[in-house]
Amino acid sequence: MRIDQHSVLYAVIGHPLGHTLSPVMHNRAFEATGENAVYMAFETDRLADALNGMRALGIRGCSVTLPFKTAVMPLLDDIDPLARAIGAVNTIVNRGGRLAGYNTDAAGALAAVREVMEPSGRRVVILGAGGAARAAGFALKEAGASLTIANRTPEKGKALALALNATFAPIDDLRGLPADLLIQATPVGMHPRQERCPLDEALIQAPVVMELIYNPRETRLLEIARRKGAAVIPGLRMFIHQGAAQFRLWTGKEPPLEAMEAAVLAALEHP
Repeated sequence: MRIDQHSVLYAVIGHPLGHTLSPVMHNRAFEATGENAVYMAFETDRLADALNGMRALGIRGCSVTLPFKTAVMPLLDDIDPLARAIGAVNTIVNRGGRLAGYNTDAAGALAAVREVMEPSGRRVVILGAGGAARAAGFALKEAGASLTIANRTPEKGKALALALNATFAPIDDLRGLPADLLIQATPVGMHPRQERCPLDEALIQAPVVMELIYNPRETRLLEIARRKGAAVIPGLRMFIHQGAAQFRLWTGKEPPLEAMEAAVLAALEHP
């Protein structure tokens, strides 16, 4: 990888960012495709200042992660209709100082699910009510799935269920609730607190369990689900697919999926 006066800068903004492997993934993609570009991690709690800096410094594109996926929307110049419908942005494209927001989490989640099952007609329980849960829920609802939102804070869970035309269930009511797919969309179990699990073992009953956390690669939830005989979809699959969609938006090129996955796997195995 070369870095010179012509290099294009990309970044991820959020807080905290100690877990992120987006720089590993995207820098490998740039290298594999010959893009003269570099991707950095900027941890900040000053969102508006970060976007002004993006405009002033000509940062060409940006990933947006926790806790900014919804808060960033009023600060952008343009928002893609899909991102507006979802109510969350995870990708920004800088076009001559105008910042346009997109959501690639939805496409990433749907692509990851379709590697294992077709969601049309399936009963899906989503644990969580944040930006990632909203994006995954929107994509699966559009694909014909029937959704139930489960969340420890009823107000947030009910609000998301209403927005997605889904049902709401308290966490304790998941026992015995029929589901073809369980999607874990909370930060519980993320590095460095990977020993945590968001559900009691008795509540992990679906035949397919999907995790949206990708670091660690095997969360406590997935470990339990495998032991109980479920098929699992690691968060790495959604992470790679949403990153591929970002790469297309930023460069107009097809992403090198195998190289991106290999880079992230290597980083997870040798942190």
